[in-house]
Amino acid sequence: MAKRNQFCMQDPRTQYSTGNTHYDKSQPDPALDAKLSPGADHGEDSYQGSGRLQGRKALITGGDSGIGRAVAIAFAREGADVVINYLPSERQDGETALEQLKQADVQAWAIEGDISDEQFCQSLVQQTKDKLGGLDILVNNAGKQQFVAELADLSSEQFQKTYATNVFAMFWLSKAAVPHMPAGASIINTTSIQSYQPSAGLLDYASSKSAITGFTKSLAKMLINKGIRVNAVAPGPIWTPLQQSGGQPAEKLQQFGQHVPLGRPGQPAELAPAYVYLASQESSYVTAEVIGVTGGEHLP
Repeated sequence: MAKRNQFCMQDPRTQYSTGNTHYDKSQPDPALDAKLSPGADHGEDSYQGSGRLQGRKALITGGDSGIGRAVAIAFAREGADVVINYLPSERQDGETALEQLKQADVQAWAIEGDISDEQFCQSLVQQTKDKLGGLDILVNNAGKQQFVAELADLSSEQFQKTYATNVFAMFWLSKAAVPHMPAGASIINTTSIQSYQPSAGLLDYASSKSAITGFTKSLAKMLINKGIRVNAVAPGPIWTPLQQSGGQPAEKLQQFGQHVPLGRPGQPAELAPAYVYLASQESSYVTAEVIGVTGGEHLP
């Protein structure tokens, strides 16, 4: 895949390939970036920092691949110390991501575990604080998405696991993190275009993303009296392992992302600057907001 130049003006329609070769391949859940075909761009070869997060301390869930890895790379290159979290089954991607973070000459750690468990969420926050000496950025990014065409086939187990990963974990992590966060800290959640334009077959996922949108706006109003801002990013169709591991049916993968006005799927690297902005002091007057990065499928 062609890599972008971070600063060079380009036609956004052709900034990345629109070819669909191998988009319809699949892999088991949880999927790996190492097996993703075609590969994704996380900004490894393009993102250049400028000290916008110097001295900050961040926890990023789902930091092994996809959007989470891109955000972690950007944060590290902006000067932040970073802890990434992922499942033990995603260790191969996690180790790759961790090496990329360490190249930025910051403190970087990986903590494996399942955030759908409340006790682990509490432990994850405490371990992050201990390793980094503090915590002032929380990125709730890890998510579960599995396509199920018929309501009768959507199990209670899947519905509950989706909510535990996407919604309950966000609550548990935020609740555990806030007592450690100083005024000026930032919580950034990952919602989705699915919160506003839900697709058939993603009932549990889309509704969980709607919950994240509402959670973000309410929590922002709750925490501003502590000087903590809370915002979210709403991605559109972004090319990550999530899509090939059951997030989309095989017949839709072949044309993935081509329905948006830009005519192509987005890359994780195209999301990272929005998270950097929301984490940095540049967004000091921004809270309870959702930034859409959707390829033109605009938010209401």
